[in-house]
Amino acid sequence: MTSYWLMKSEPEECSVDDALAAKNSTVPWVGVRNYQARNFMRDGMKVGDGVLFYHSSCAEPGIVGIARVASTAYPDPTQFDAKSPYYDPKSKREEPRWLLVDVQVVKKIPNITLPELRARPELEDLIILRKGNRLSITPVEPKHWKAIVGAKP
Repeated sequence: MTSYWLMKSEPEECSVDDALAAKNSTVPWVGVRNYQARNFMRDGMKVGDGVLFYHSSCAEPGIVGIARVASTAYPDPTQFDAKSPYYDPKSKREEPRWLLVDVQVVKKIPNITLPELRARPELEDLIILRKGNRLSITPVEPKHWKAIVGAKP
């Protein structure tokens, strides 16, 4: 059974255009440093799951692309790189603390902004719209996926 996810990325770090320009339109989703988001990747995501590619921390946050999970979870190499902003000195190679998945953009879409998402009653319980939600990865219910995308990835 396919699951669906919303994954936030800051466009300065990795935009939908950056992902499209990458080999096979696929990028490693580096830098997740929240245990719940890590657990979604480790325990919930499967190759082929649908992804709403969301630009955050920018002038117009919103959903800008449709993507899919392209790998199972594996250790995020940035946790071991002392020069990386995602370096974690407590993480050990034999027991990595942080994981990532590869994400493949299927298509870029016109930005569906946060106000536009909020204006749609069928999306009122979409996790990204909840007050205080700060997670970079959240599950998306099939009804929300269908309302936004209209079909499977």
